[in-house]
Amino acid sequence: MVALVIAEHDNGSLKGATHHTVTAAAQCGGEVHILVAGSGCGAAAEAAAQIAGVAKVLVADAPHFADGLAENVAEQILAIAGSYSHILAPATAYGKNILPRVAAKLDVAQISEITKVDSPDTFERPIYAGNAIATVQSSDSVKVITVRGTAFDAAASGGSAAVEQVAAVGDVGKSSFVGRELAKSDRPELTAAKIIVSGGRGIGSAENFKLLEPLADKLGAAMGASRAAVDAGFVPNDWQVGQTGKIVAPTLYIAVGISGAIQHLAGMKDSKTIVAINKDPEAPIFSVADYGLVGDLFEVVPQLVKELG
Repeated sequence: MVALVIAEHDNGSLKGATHHTVTAAAQCGGEVHILVAGSGCGAAAEAAAQIAGVAKVLVADAPHFADGLAENVAEQILAIAGSYSHILAPATAYGKNILPRVAAKLDVAQISEITKVDSPDTFERPIYAGNAIATVQSSDSVKVITVRGTAFDAAASGGSAAVEQVAAVGDVGKSSFVGRELAKSDRPELTAAKIIVSGGRGIGSAENFKLLEPLADKLGAAMGASRAAVDAGFVPNDWQVGQTGKIVAPTLYIAVGISGAIQHLAGMKDSKTIVAINKDPEAPIFSVADYGLVGDLFEVVPQLVKELG
């Protein structure tokens, strides 16, 4: 058995989710190879080669891979899929865009967002917003899998895999890259942050969200939000944590004014330590919190910032 991991990268460096996916791939048994499809992506390939446990890095370098268009990357995967028993990618927007196309073309059932590898053909994944865990056994000749990175430790560095160039498939021509608008912030990226300060509808307004900034600054934290806060227009969409937002598992998650709807809990309940601040003692967020503080956030948060100072 040989597993192929689809690297998520920006041509110059790997995204952290790739390291978590390598861990899941290693647990499937056999060798682990990584495919880096990009343009001028030598640096990303070298980074992939340094991941412990990786036996080989395959590099498909062509201009039409520069922006990770799913149609083109999927065709590249299909060109080499015959050599692999497992094909895995992170359960990020990148991986979720590519692997369903691969599974469809291979005529196999994708296994989505696994959180555990029980055996080479049996995996666990959350269903019902994380309230139940399904054990899925696949008899398909090729297992096509997306990996929930928060459930697996990141693979360590220290490897020295061979880097091999593979023939790049041609441009499929079904899509073209138009542009990208990137949100710029001095704070850590939400999905990679060790500490997250999140606000909910209880914050009350976009202006009030500024109350959380000194706390995030003191802790060097990323800022997140519940769907209710995003839908209300308090903060941008890319701050959303939850089942329909970003799945996170930081070392410390501070939930301020978040009631704890099941969809939000599905996105953060694997955090190592959860601190909840809410004036409602019956709020569901307290059911998953390691530390809970019942009080008015407009009084509690400034006091907390002062103590941290």
